[in-house]
Amino acid sequence: MQQCFFAQNNTKQIDYKDVETLKKFINPHGRILARKRAGLCAKHQRQLAQAIKRARFLALLPYTSC
Repeated sequence: MQQCFFAQNNTKQIDYKDVETLKKFINPHGRILARKRAGLCAKHQRQLAQAIKRARFLALLPYTSC
């Protein structure tokens, strides 16, 4: 079984300002990848979704691609 990216890197909290890491978990249309596809555990998937939403609100990430 694939291990969670954030658990593997021993990440305590997912930072919304780390845009390069967040971009790995967004598809070309700007949607958040599903947990199975991203290979994350439930805890980190929830934190990731919250971080992406915060980054979008602060205009660090786009809501859509076009």
